[in-house]
Amino acid sequence: MALCRWILIGVFGVVFLVLLLRTNTFIDLISRYSLETDETLGSNHNYTLSSEKNLKLPKQNEFSISLEKRNQMPPRNLDLYPTLAKNHIVIVLYVHNRPQYLRLAVDSLSRVAGISETLLIVSHDGYFEEMNKIVENIRFCQVKQIFAPFSPHLFVDSFPGVSRNDCKDNDDPAKKKCDGTPDQYGNHRSPKIVSLKHHWWWMMNTVWDGLKETSGHLGHILFIEEDHFIYPNAYRNLQLLIELKPKKCPHCYAANLAPSDVKSRGEGWESLIAERMGNVGYSFNRTVWQKIHRKAREFCMFDDYNWDITMWATVYPSFGGPVYTLRGPRTSAVHFGKCGLHQGQGERSACIDNGALNFEVEDVDKVPNIKSGWGVYVYKDQAGYQAGFRGWGGWGDIRDRQLCLKFAKMYEASEAGMV
Repeated sequence: MALCRWILIGVFGVVFLVLLLRTNTFIDLISRYSLETDETLGSNHNYTLSSEKNLKLPKQNEFSISLEKRNQMPPRNLDLYPTLAKNHIVIVLYVHNRPQYLRLAVDSLSRVAGISETLLIVSHDGYFEEMNKIVENIRFCQVKQIFAPFSPHLFVDSFPGVSRNDCKDNDDPAKKKCDGTPDQYGNHRSPKIVSLKHHWWWMMNTVWDGLKETSGHLGHILFIEEDHFIYPNAYRNLQLLIELKPKKCPHCYAANLAPSDVKSRGEGWESLIAERMGNVGYSFNRTVWQKIHRKAREFCMFDDYNWDITMWATVYPSFGGPVYTLRGPRTSAVHFGKCGLHQGQGERSACIDNGALNFEVEDVDKVPNIKSGWGVYVYKDQAGYQAGFRGWGGWGDIRDRQLCLKFAKMYEASEAGMV
């Protein structure tokens, strides 16, 4: 009996040991899979982590790396909106740190007819928790967040943030023995200022060529900012404009929701309008993006920290002819912000604005109000930046220009495989 008891104990011990080994192996496999999934996230499409590219990008800190990996997470709300409509227009909302504005922009988007049919990509210039929470609470469509991993806001003591030996203001690099190249007016870089242009250019390259969700998207993508109020009819109107553009304005590069004059609400005519491309609610397709991308050097070397002025003053003129956009006679988007992106939060000189709107949406702007039978009125010889304009400065540091050019090369292998 004693022998049998010891045999049974031995058998149970062996069985328990085998089960334990299998369990540990299973757990180990799960752990390995989780790590491999995290490290190779996105390996099944065109995106390649920039740290793996031989571009000599700035050395990333752990937070920057974690945000870069986070960019490859799938969109949220797939359980609510499992599919996207055929020929949907992707919407990209690029933001900095103005939560009082973002709440209004998101609320306006929630009321847009057709918003549930598409994908909303929110591109963050760095990471700000309040901004992140607002986006995470969106439930009206598929939402994907991306974070600029080389935003100056993420680097406390190194480029592209502020380095200890950086020149400041009007320092003479030779006398001060500091790092930096001044702009044409003798001023050295301000990370808070240059982040505007860096973010826009990184975002454009990433959205068009670096994300699984959009790297194969040939159609139009709509770009809006956190201080843009979007009318309920915006998405349907934009669909009509994109459909009409090849017939009504084949030489138009884009379709806009709003006039180029941000103070204008439109002419109210019974006519479509062709004019220079504005910076409020603009959309274009991959063909236009590739044309812009080929002008990376013009964009990156122009001494102006504003992305839109850079486009108007040097990129568009290099196309060899007028760069028109098609829009309706009534606006479908409004720029409402008083505080510029360069006016930071929590500073003595910070701009104070509670984000209150001073206009109402009329009934006519709640439904599509563009007619296919309308003709097109073309604004010719609009006032703009004349030949010889050299920019407002703020973008003279060679390090910023080189980083900008590197952003344009992040996904070159992807493009080669797509065309």
